[in-house]
Amino acid sequence: MSRTNFESLLKAGCHFGHLKRKWNPAMAPYIFMERNGIHIIDLHKTVQQVDVAAEALKNIVKQGKRVLFVATKKQIKELIAEKAESVNMPYVAERWPGGMLTNFPTIRKAVKKMANIDKLMADGTYSNLSKREVLQISRQRQKLEKNLGSIADMTRLPAALFVVDVMKEHIAVAEANRLGIPVFGIVDTNSDPNPIDFVIPANDDAKQSVEVILDACCAAIKEGIEERKVEKADSEAQAQQEGEKAPRKRTTRTRKEKETAAEPVAEAKPEVEEAPAAEETPAEETPAAE
Repeated sequence: MSRTNFESLLKAGCHFGHLKRKWNPAMAPYIFMERNGIHIIDLHKTVQQVDVAAEALKNIVKQGKRVLFVATKKQIKELIAEKAESVNMPYVAERWPGGMLTNFPTIRKAVKKMANIDKLMADGTYSNLSKREVLQISRQRQKLEKNLGSIADMTRLPAALFVVDVMKEHIAVAEANRLGIPVFGIVDTNSDPNPIDFVIPANDDAKQSVEVILDACCAAIKEGIEERKVEKADSEAQAQQEGEKAPRKRTTRTRKEKETAAEPVAEAKPEVEEAPAAEETPAEETPAAE
């Protein structure tokens, strides 16, 4: 069953591309026609590509990995934040910090600095500082929160990137390509699809267009998370059952070993008692023979 359909994509305006003069020839396979100087995207291919991308995202999340959502457009950033938070995934909606992937340890230091400021404010370390110094620290904290707050819990590199408008976020795409991180992208007719691993041809400017695609992908991610929880619960239950059975087997073996070890001792006693009786018999028979 398809995760989207032609009608819903058409209603959301996913088919509207850019002006013909702004097109990228590499997008030719995804363009249906031209109307009034504007390219129209083939929504049948969009439906197929959404299904492929959603299934791949589901498999990534099912393995316990994370997907980083990237969209810094004014009309999209609130939407990307809402959708990413709904599936508990990190996102970048303000500004892409250069080197965020290729220089990840430095970004983690900045995130730790934000956590240290919170800790020192909580334990009263800053209470002896002047108002001006406290204000400076607070502003620094706000700036870090704005740029890096959404990735504060991302302790390692993401397994994949989901990008809206790959042309605007070309730095993020380039960093992901350099590190071999797969990129999922909503690609418009003016963008180059070649650096994108999972191309979703659609209008990347309209909020409704992006929302209908994000809904399908986030639904797949939720499924992956739920399936992982079920598998984890099953494996834990199985391990617990095996753990309960194992001690009983050990106890049985120990008892058998004790019984086996006790048997030779019990058999040894009659042999010791019978030995003198064997010596008395010849002593009684000797006078009779004489």
